[in-house]
Amino acid sequence: MPVPFNLADALDAALKSAATAAGLEAGAFVPEVRTADSRHGDFQANGVLGYAKARKLNPRALAEKLVAALPPELTAAYEVVIAGPGFINFTLKPATLLAWLRTHDSADHLKASAATARRGQTWVVDYSSPNTAKQMHVGHLRSAVIGEAICRLLEFSGTRVVRDNHIGDWGTQFGKLIWAYQRHLDPAALAADPLEEFERLYQVGNTAAEADPAVLEQARQELVKLQAGDPANLAIWKKINDVSLGAFQQIYDQLGIRFDVTLGESFYHDQVARVYRELTATALAAESQGALVVFHPEHPRFRTQPFIMRKADGASNYATTDLATALYRLEHFHADGIVVVTDFRQADHFEQLFLTVRKWFAAQAYRLPELHHVTFGAVTGEDGKALRTRDGGTIKLKELLAEAEARAFALVSERSADLPPEERRAIAAVVGVASVQYADLAQNRSSDYVFAWDKMISLEGNTAAYLLYAGARIHSIFRKLGATPGDAASEAAASALETPAEFALARKLVKFADAIRLATDTLRPHFLGLYLYELAGDYSAFYAADKVAVEDPAVRARRLLLCARTLLVLETGLRLLGLRTLTRM
Repeated sequence: MPVPFNLADALDAALKSAATAAGLEAGAFVPEVRTADSRHGDFQANGVLGYAKARKLNPRALAEKLVAALPPELTAAYEVVIAGPGFINFTLKPATLLAWLRTHDSADHLKASAATARRGQTWVVDYSSPNTAKQMHVGHLRSAVIGEAICRLLEFSGTRVVRDNHIGDWGTQFGKLIWAYQRHLDPAALAADPLEEFERLYQVGNTAAEADPAVLEQARQELVKLQAGDPANLAIWKKINDVSLGAFQQIYDQLGIRFDVTLGESFYHDQVARVYRELTATALAAESQGALVVFHPEHPRFRTQPFIMRKADGASNYATTDLATALYRLEHFHADGIVVVTDFRQADHFEQLFLTVRKWFAAQAYRLPELHHVTFGAVTGEDGKALRTRDGGTIKLKELLAEAEARAFALVSERSADLPPEERRAIAAVVGVASVQYADLAQNRSSDYVFAWDKMISLEGNTAAYLLYAGARIHSIFRKLGATPGDAASEAAASALETPAEFALARKLVKFADAIRLATDTLRPHFLGLYLYELAGDYSAFYAADKVAVEDPAVRARRLLLCARTLLVLETGLRLLGLRTLTRM
């Protein structure tokens, strides 16, 4: 029996058709199909109550009328029960569950079940976005891993994604840095570790500028010369950025991140004049105390707080660049949606920015993309304070990932001492980085989270190591039985599901599309992480209750089918979160 790729969507369509057949107002009935509590079935339609209440009808009688109008092929696939005042519960029949398992035999078929209304749209996702001339530190972790997971979820749902690393490569810090570079450069230090030397030079320049107004003015003049195209300053600036991007890429390679474009603030330098011109011409921007600003008097928090887009000294700033960026993404990429991933401290800036963009685009009759500011909380130590080194410094991201790999190597060596050292190191490289990524992604991004090594790199609890081990264990079952996951000939011999553990696992597998949709629609990857953790738990319960290597070929085939689909869903989900997977651990 063939089944639709997305069961909830198919139920939604069937109920709307039944509503028409039952004489309900055309287009007025919304089925509200959602995943049900397992005690009541697999899916539940809640729309009857709202429709009936608005029209003073008996909801249960209306539900009975709808169920009677359902097409026979749907009632053949589900047990349909009306509960309470008019909830309609749908429980997949055993034959339908088996058909779903056989149909969803590849990542492409899983992808088809996850398609959303954004299918075919183009979305630009702006994430990571470190400042050049500085090393990436632990504070850069969340934007990078959350942004990459969101990109993968959107792509899986049928959206074309443009990954944009909007680096900070243009601003006041370069005036101080160039001033110090010209006067205090240590060539040997530059050759040994360029980013360390750039950071030292910035500190030298910043300290000198704070202590001496003359130095601050000299630094400002160096910035003016840079922005005016001075060849010597441009050469220094280019060297700083080239070295920085090379160092960033080493981190991105470890995290499995790639960008389609890296368009920093400097890219928009020659586009800000248009922003000034259009916002002034539409009377959205006006001068205030020498600066060009936008006010939003209708907003309770921004009534008297200006959005400064050109400073009194004539310099542009983040607001100007971000406005130019929004227009470029609309005109160049034809963006239907724009997602910007930063920490919560920038919430006010982006709320004012998006308010300004909406008014500006409306005034110019530009098409307005969906605008989303994806915020996240802080990473703290176990003491609840910002995560720092023992001497109080910021933890460099490359050092954090190196320590994660070292700790993972100790775990793998303890569990699998018989594996060759080089294989253990390869496994540790995956487990270590995945542990750091998943510890972040498993949390609701709006919350702060505590960075605790012992909990992070552990085979117990909702961790990357636990999920990776679950997948590796399934691979080991197939190796021991000389079987191949997804072998069509073997799966064709599978008999109908029988045991409670088999049903529980199969019912969890069919909810994958719902987990994907929830994570994608809310731009919150932790919903997928929670689903994968629960799936691994259901698989563990199945494996403990039902032996796979039984003599009966039909029973063995169906249990291997369940193993294969669990492996497919688990690995697909982990890759959507940006994690690499393992066949042995």
